[in-house]
Amino acid sequence: MPNLIWSKLNRMQLGRYAEYYAKMEFSSYGFDVYTSEVDDHGVDFVAKPPQSHVYYEIQVKSCRDFGYVYITKEKMQPTANRAVCYMHFIDGKLPDVYIIPSTAWLAPNAVLVDRKYEKEGQTSAPEWGINISKKNLPLLESYRAQSYLESLR
Repeated sequence: MPNLIWSKLNRMQLGRYAEYYAKMEFSSYGFDVYTSEVDDHGVDFVAKPPQSHVYYEIQVKSCRDFGYVYITKEKMQPTANRAVCYMHFIDGKLPDVYIIPSTAWLAPNAVLVDRKYEKEGQTSAPEWGINISKKNLPLLESYRAQSYLESLR
């Protein structure tokens, strides 16, 4: 039985586990998975569905319990072949896996946020975020990995 006490892992360990888990999730649906050694373009791996010539660039994000994760707009432009694999970790259970097409941020809501930081005094780079709370968690349901991955194969 795997260790399911995610709170004992530091942020880097949890992120590394999330990346490996995401690759296995895609592989379990027959996708070819290609790993990059360096993540300097906001792409953790590339995945190709079976019987397809389309390649998808995947960025993995993870969060323990509830909180906020983001990717800078510089590293992700909304396109048809770009997605975020979001892993939600809660102690005592396997992570919930969501695949969010990057184009979903073109219609932001309470969970998928567009932070522009254009006001005076705001120095952060513009970003696309995932704002996870108990209240808005149901908004992620349509992005469950199983539905998305089955639709592509």
